[in-house]
Amino acid sequence: MTAFWVLAPIMVLAALGILFVRKAVHAALLLAVVMISLAVLYAVLEAPFLFAVQIIVYTGAILMLFLFVLMLVGVDASDSTVETIKGQRPLAWLVGLAFVVVMVVGLTQLTFGTAVGLDEANSGGNVQALADLLFSRYVFIFEATSALLITAAVGAMVLAHRERLTPKRTQASIAADKIRAYAETGAHLGPLPPPGVYARHNAVDTPALLPDGSPAPASVSRVLAARGTMQKTGLRDIDVITDQLGVDPAEMPEEAGKAGATASSEEDVK
Repeated sequence: MTAFWVLAPIMVLAALGILFVRKAVHAALLLAVVMISLAVLYAVLEAPFLFAVQIIVYTGAILMLFLFVLMLVGVDASDSTVETIKGQRPLAWLVGLAFVVVMVVGLTQLTFGTAVGLDEANSGGNVQALADLLFSRYVFIFEATSALLITAAVGAMVLAHRERLTPKRTQASIAADKIRAYAETGAHLGPLPPPGVYARHNAVDTPALLPDGSPAPASVSRVLAARGTMQKTGLRDIDVITDQLGVDPAEMPEEAGKAGATASSEEDVK
């Protein structure tokens, strides 16, 4: 009884906290407090099987699923306050009040029989006694609960499934769209140039240089360009590069692109 009077107020306060806290992460932690306290009560009542199930299945699996969903959705995500169905809030209050009345009336009509000791209840073992109750006295309730769980799983699949409105895009359709966009708007067919090509450094905010020394805006992320953090490269960058290479473009022969200049040993070392 001591464990009950210690854990019961903690469970009630944690359950109320789940209803009134503003952050979903705090609600999940309070739910863990409720589940662990209930598991301890099972252990005190000498029900080791229910104690293990409560810890492994509910606290270890379902609660972790809640936390994973919170991490995927985001703790800052909030639901819309606009009612899509008019009158649902008054209806929810009415249904909740009716549920409370039914619970109070039901609790007042309870009649308790002679208490059975734990030794007599678990005479054949806790797991064996629990299995005997589930598959003999409460077999119909057990099957109804199983059907309810299956219905919930199937309902979630039906609600999450949607028919594809457009055909799935294949590599051929993507290529056709690129060719069509090039014919209509002149959009570049190939991948965008990476940042820093022919520039003095290859930072992500440094645009690549075109052959005439002007920057290529398509080589920098649109987010960086919108923020105004893109580095400005002047026309002098191409002159700096040629000075570093030690080659004067004016003195290069016309066939330099084909024959190429022979690099010196010092240039190879550089």
